[in-house]
Amino acid sequence: MDARGWEAVDVVFVTGDAYVDHPSFANGILARVLEAAGYRVAVLAQPDWKSADPWRTFGRPRLFFAISAGNMDSMINHYTANKKVRNDDAYSPGGRIGLRPDRATLPYCQRAREAFPGVPVIAGGVEASLRRLAHYDYWSDTVKRSILLDSKADLVVFGMGEQPILEIARRLSSGETVKDLRDMRGVAYALGAKESPPSDCLTLPTFEEVKTDKLQFARATRIIHQETNPLNARRLVQYHDRQAIVCNPPALPVTEADMDRIYGLPYTRRPHSMYGNEPIPAFESIKDSVTIMRGCFGGCTFCSITAHQGRIIQSRSKDSILKELQAIGQDPSFKGVVSDIGGPTANMYQMKCTRPEVEAVCKRQSCVHPKICKLLGTDHGPLIELMKESRDIPGIRKVLVASGVRMDLAQQSPEYLQELAAHHVGGHLKVAPEHTDPEVLKRMKKPEINDYESFDTAFRAASQRAGKTQYTVPYFIASHPGSDLKAMINLALFLKRNGYKPDQVQDFIPAPFDVATCMYYTGLDPFTGEEVFIARHLRDRKLQRALLQFFKPENYFEVRDALLKAGRSDLIGAGCDCLIPSQPPKAALRARMERANKAVDEGRYVHQIDLKSNASGPPAATASTDRTGQGPRAAGYRPGRSGARRRKR
Repeated sequence: MDARGWEAVDVVFVTGDAYVDHPSFANGILARVLEAAGYRVAVLAQPDWKSADPWRTFGRPRLFFAISAGNMDSMINHYTANKKVRNDDAYSPGGRIGLRPDRATLPYCQRAREAFPGVPVIAGGVEASLRRLAHYDYWSDTVKRSILLDSKADLVVFGMGEQPILEIARRLSSGETVKDLRDMRGVAYALGAKESPPSDCLTLPTFEEVKTDKLQFARATRIIHQETNPLNARRLVQYHDRQAIVCNPPALPVTEADMDRIYGLPYTRRPHSMYGNEPIPAFESIKDSVTIMRGCFGGCTFCSITAHQGRIIQSRSKDSILKELQAIGQDPSFKGVVSDIGGPTANMYQMKCTRPEVEAVCKRQSCVHPKICKLLGTDHGPLIELMKESRDIPGIRKVLVASGVRMDLAQQSPEYLQELAAHHVGGHLKVAPEHTDPEVLKRMKKPEINDYESFDTAFRAASQRAGKTQYTVPYFIASHPGSDLKAMINLALFLKRNGYKPDQVQDFIPAPFDVATCMYYTGLDPFTGEEVFIARHLRDRKLQRALLQFFKPENYFEVRDALLKAGRSDLIGAGCDCLIPSQPPKAALRARMERANKAVDEGRYVHQIDLKSNASGPPAATASTDRTGQGPRAAGYRPGRSGARRRKR
């Protein structure tokens, strides 16, 4: 501010991520968009939320605070599917944890209010978007009310924020109040107890109804997801006691010209200099990638991309993409390999409905499930042309495709598959069939497993024609709604028969707003009303995860338990299809012993008697030491209890 001669700023961004000036980071894009429009912008990255002082760093913003938890929901960022604290944070310097709070949007908004009362507070990002209405929270196992009520934000901007945030800045700058902004697309807001919602609202089941009645929760989910097409979506209202939350229709898709303008801004493509040489893991993995499109019409029920970026594909022009590649190729620090050209998917570039009049009224949740819509344009020609020209740019040796390839679409174009295999894969291509069980795939809105098998065959053949030996690396999800032990055992058999040994396993995490999360919470498919099996308990989830990596010795006993529980003892032994031997390997016994020792070290047991204390009498039952006998543990009837005696009820 001093260097630029600013006495004040117009907008203060508060973000839970490290500040990276790169178009793959939301805070980088939005700050540049506002700056290009002439606004003075400051970024407050990962502030200490224990006081409001950091929020006063730049003084009182003239227009508003823009609040975001970051590129991820903060709870998914912090915790695994087993609700354990993650060991690192990919969006923080050095991968350090603890630089943002749980449910970061709430304290960030509250501190903004505390620092400068009266300044509008606008919340956005994935966390606020997916929690704008009553939602199921996996980590507390409760239905929570709209984030608007708990954060006290004036507005929540849901979806991609470039258009709405620019409109907000312009209108507030022209003298309008934050209440005047309630007519905007892509925003949700809370009404006062005495205010009435607009007359054209579609009323959802109330917060009290969805919290106490799972049928009503499923009904609300169905209505919300039927109103996500910006071309025909209606305004929604949901009452929380006497207070109403109004959710306007989504913002319209970004045009190609606007996409070119957004991605053509002068990004440094680097983290802020305040981090020195401390790496930011998420940046390191995408620093040499190029976004060519956004949105996804796949409609996978476990994925938040469609809910956040929209179902309509928004693509950049070829010239815009090539210009960015040329700039990357001229960067002295560039190593010559573009790590990815893609987006949410690798091969939906420039695809759209061929009948705009039908698209304007369509409420279909997926354009490719249960089969590819006959009106969907699946021409890979523009993408093939882009891929060819990207390889001829000076300074670039290799352009890889690391985004997920939609396999059913790719098989519509043998030419695309050949280009991909010959020039854009570095030996292994990551794909996501997700499961093998037809019932589970139906709940996911994913193609059946034979789609993956035919794609794998076609990809290997294309690789051979190119003189290469290349393989697909399939990803699968454990514990998704509909997946029981029988389904997971069949998946494990598929892996063994095909020689797959996945290094990484994805556990299903019920993210707010997702259709699969509704299934997890209610046990119902919100669109069909059918009952769905749910692996709800952590023990059941652990067994499913172990089955995906049945070949690891440390999983031996969990896999054995799962097989016996499912009545599949025939898969224990030395037969061709057997998943584990009849006798545990030494590595399995050693791993079990190490886990048991760790549990004792951490005090995860019910009662321990201290044989060293009270030597002249019977052993004391109210104090304990660690396994080495060097230090006292917390005294009590159970570990961690402060009192030495059992409390009376």
